[in-house]
Amino acid sequence: MRNMKHIFGLFLIIVLVLSILSTVSAAGREFRFVIIPKCVHPWFDQVVEGAKEQALLLEEQTGDKFVIDYRAPAQADVVLQNNILEQAAATRPDGITIDLLDAAGNKAVVESVLSLGIKVVGFDTKAPDDWGLTSVGNDFAEQAQIASERLVELLGGKGKVAIMRGFPTAINHHIRYLAHKATFEKYPDIELVAEGIDNDSIETAQQQAASIIAAHPDLGGFVSCDAAGPIGIGIAIKEAGKVDKVLSVGLDSLDQLLVLIKEGVVESSSSTKPYMQGAWAVTAMWMQALGQPTPKWIDTGIAIITQDNVDTYRAE
Repeated sequence: MRNMKHIFGLFLIIVLVLSILSTVSAAGREFRFVIIPKCVHPWFDQVVEGAKEQALLLEEQTGDKFVIDYRAPAQADVVLQNNILEQAAATRPDGITIDLLDAAGNKAVVESVLSLGIKVVGFDTKAPDDWGLTSVGNDFAEQAQIASERLVELLGGKGKVAIMRGFPTAINHHIRYLAHKATFEKYPDIELVAEGIDNDSIETAQQQAASIIAAHPDLGGFVSCDAAGPIGIGIAIKEAGKVDKVLSVGLDSLDQLLVLIKEGVVESSSSTKPYMQGAWAVTAMWMQALGQPTPKWIDTGIAIITQDNVDTYRAE
C-alpha cells in the first residue's frame, strides 16, 4: 500500500510538472524578425537559411516562437529598399536586420525606425559608427586584400587587371573596392586597366566582363567586390575562350561559383559566411529584444576556397 501511495504521489508530481510546463509553453513569447537584403539574390537565400536554423535552435532552447520575415527588393535600389524598410517597421516587428545599400540614402529611414523603438541590426555591412548599430559581417578590406594579393602572385607580380565593383554605394562593396585598388597600387608592374559595375547582377557582370575582355585582349585577371561578379566574369571568360589566359580570383561561395572553381575557370574565392551572418543577426536581434547589450561588431570570418578544398567545402 505504501508503495502504491508513493507511486501515486510521484504520478501527481509528474502531472503537476507537465501542467506547469504546458502553461509556460503556452505563454511563451513570439519574436518576429525582418530580414531586408540589398536585392533578390541567391547569396541572401543562404543568409535566410542560417537565420531560420538559428530561430529553430532558439525555439528548442527557450520554448518561445521565432518568425523570420524575409522582404527582398526586386532589384538593388535604395528607394525600393527604404520603402520595404518603412513597410516592415509599420508592422512593429521585434527587430529588423538590413544589408545597407547606401548609408547616406538609408540613414533617414533607419533613424525613423529607431525612433519607433524598433531595434535595427546591420548584416553583410558595417554601419557608420555614429548610428550606434550592431553589425554582422567580416573584415571586408582583408577579404579583398586576400583576393588581390593572390591574383598578383598568380600573375608573377606583372600584368593588367580589372575590378568588378558590385553596387558602388554599398558599404561592403566599396570597402572591398578600395582595398583591391590599394593592393594593386603597391605593385609597379600591375596595371589596373578597367572597372566594371554589375549592381549585384550576374547577367550585368557577364556583360561588363565580356566588354572588358574584348577591349583588353592582354588582360591578366579580375577580382570582384560582390558575389555576382565572379560568376558573371567566369561565364564571360568561358565564352571568350580565355580560360587559363584571364584569371579570376572570386568572392563568396554560391553554387555556380563553386562549379566554376571546380572547372578551373575561377582560380579561387575569398568567401564570407552567409549562414553565420544570418544566425548571428537573429541572435543579436533576440538579445536586443530582451534588453541585453550586443557588441558593435560581430566578425564571422573569411573562408578560402580553391580546387584543393572545393569538393569538401561546407558553406557556413
